[in-house]
Amino acid sequence: MKAFREITPLTSDDVFVILDSVNKGFDYPLHHHPEYELTLIKGSSGTRIVGDSVEKYKDWDLVLVGPYLVHKWDGDDKKEEDATPCRVLTLQFGMHDFDHVFFSKKSFYRVKLLLEGAKQGIKFNEETLKKAKKLMNKLTKTKDMESVIVFFQLLDWLSKAKEVRHLSSKGFSNHTLPSSSSRLKIVNEYILRHFSDSSLRISTVAESVNLTKSAFSHFFKKSTNRSYTDFLLDIRLGYASKLLIDTDKLVGTIAYKSGFHNITNFNRAFKKHFGKPPIQFRKIYQVKNQFDAANQLKPGQFLSVK
Repeated sequence: MKAFREITPLTSDDVFVILDSVNKGFDYPLHHHPEYELTLIKGSSGTRIVGDSVEKYKDWDLVLVGPYLVHKWDGDDKKEEDATPCRVLTLQFGMHDFDHVFFSKKSFYRVKLLLEGAKQGIKFNEETLKKAKKLMNKLTKTKDMESVIVFFQLLDWLSKAKEVRHLSSKGFSNHTLPSSSSRLKIVNEYILRHFSDSSLRISTVAESVNLTKSAFSHFFKKSTNRSYTDFLLDIRLGYASKLLIDTDKLVGTIAYKSGFHNITNFNRAFKKHFGKPPIQFRKIYQVKNQFDAANQLKPGQFLSVK
């Protein structure tokens, strides 16, 4: 299988770029890039792929994806009598722009959390979308410092959004939600380092933070609103889905590398989580388009990588 790296038009001199396209279709393959990307789609419906999430989307779809998270929108074929134009607004900005000391100030705390969550992809609800679409439309009409102010207004508004939904699983992006608890951070890091070990036990994880098994179970449930077992399974299945998409490894090999010692249990858990068995899941992500890997690529072109 192949994934495709998009060369975006963003340059080192840009705070962001916004692309406004009407009725140009969805001819991009499954791809990724190092920039954050906020996509607003109007007048179309179809299938959206973000990481290991495959969902149907309807008119007015607003999604933020983080760096290197694979994504693709496929539009349904429109009937001839449907004259509604399809408009796609795409906002892209650099992954390292918020690494500077200035952006570590508490005023940017919510924005930093927003960008951290974007590693899984974020779907915004209709209430957030109403104002966001106005600000994105304004970005197509403003320039210089005025446009930068609107850009930060947009990020601020998105960071305050309620009832957002993360699309891709944590294991796919090797990402866990940020926490102010140093103990939980230790647990997160420990699980991410050892989840592929099928013999990993809750008692071992509990020892990493000097807790008994029962005390750890209570602590983890209270801190994350989910059980340790469910969390570990999510990490393992997310990683397995990434290997299914990014590699040609056999399903049995992927199951073993993801921490499953029994292929039957893996297939059963995978189908329950994703609604389809691993082989069928992989077929959804098969890339049919072939692009040349040129030495010098222009913005909008794609570089194929294994």
